[in-house]
Amino acid sequence: MKLHIKIKPNARVEKIEDRGDGNLCVWVRAAAREGRANEALIEILSDYLDVPKSLIRITAGHSSRFKTVSVDE
Repeated sequence: MKLHIKIKPNARVEKIEDRGDGNLCVWVRAAAREGRANEALIEILSDYLDVPKSLIRITAGHSSRFKTVSVDE
């Protein structure tokens, strides 16, 4: 499964909003430095989708706010 995500780092509250068209908007508290926001994104998605973190990979947009994430099943 592939997800298109817009991430918003340095948020006050961590949350996920489903845009309804297969896109997600994710707010994370972590700063966008040294991959911390990416790690937080994987952790939040793991809880949201109820899958292990090892099955979630960022396939595009490592240094962008717009990411493509692959979830293995």
